[in-house]
Amino acid sequence: MTGRPAVLLDRDGTLTEPRHHPSRPDDLILRPGVGEPLRSLNALGVALVVVTNQSGMARGLFGRTQLDAMHQRLTELLTGQGVILAGILDCPHHPDGVVPELSVVCACRKPAPGMLLRAARQHGLDLRSSWMVGDFDSDVEAGRRAGCRTALVRADTAEGHGPPPAGPPEFRAASTERVLSHILGWYRAGERP
Repeated sequence: MTGRPAVLLDRDGTLTEPRHHPSRPDDLILRPGVGEPLRSLNALGVALVVVTNQSGMARGLFGRTQLDAMHQRLTELLTGQGVILAGILDCPHHPDGVVPELSVVCACRKPAPGMLLRAARQHGLDLRSSWMVGDFDSDVEAGRRAGCRTALVRADTAEGHGPPPAGPPEFRAASTERVLSHILGWYRAGERP
């Protein structure tokens, strides 16, 4: 597949401060220092796409209207930093949910690669020259399955949510800012698979 490179970003705990099932727009607070490297990635023509598991919908904690309001808030926060998102994709499913139509095993919930593959189709992305950035092992595994390079935002060595990835991430750092700065340097050096 030919297309433009992208950085695919998990939302909670990666792009925004960690919160357990945030349900209001005001719950979303950008992680420190993400604006500058994201703006620089935009300037290089790298697409920025959020791919987020949102099992709170399947669990009945919030509905589509609330989630859309949170997505709007995230877009506004990033726009205020001069950052343009190409898109936001979410998975509302969880097999242990209480909302019957969302309580399913799906192909989009990370570690499955469905959201990343859909992002590639919708936005003309080349996943082989893209990065998946997240704070859980399920993010790394989704990126690996989709054919992306992967980066993990986590300081400790504790296991993350989901089964362990089949391989380690290409890069790991304690902050999203540091991960994004590494990826920015990778793109500026002209590295491609």
